[in-house]
Amino acid sequence: MTSTPGTPRPSSLDPEIAARLKRDADGLVPAIAQQYDTGEVLMLGWMDDEALHRTLTTGRCTYWSRSRQEYWVKGDTSGHVQRVRSVSLDCDADTVLVKVDQVGAACHTGDRTCFDADVLAGDEDAGGDRARSGAAAADQ
Repeated sequence: MTSTPGTPRPSSLDPEIAARLKRDADGLVPAIAQQYDTGEVLMLGWMDDEALHRTLTTGRCTYWSRSRQEYWVKGDTSGHVQRVRSVSLDCDADTVLVKVDQVGAACHTGDRTCFDADVLAGDEDAGGDRARSGAAAADQ
């Protein structure tokens, strides 16, 4: 299914949920996929109302591809499925958090997460503190 940016696509999303969403100009909200049991951030995809509806009703993550202008279900071609454990809306209603049980790699490159390959500062244990202290030192 293709669509012109900004043109709403037909959706079966519950109208009460749809009314709460704050979408971008293309009718999309960012959707963060997170491993449900470890908290590991896996990837960021985009959902419109119908992708969210499909995610909520099928138990598999469905995203809207901005480049291909079509829906895709994570794992349909790779086998690296995301089984939905919970779906939450953030405090501003402009981002969706999908807690999943990830099978295999989440990233199309084959990495476990889309954030494995290009660490800008620090490491998993000390990155936040190092980045903050480095920024503070640079400001002085």
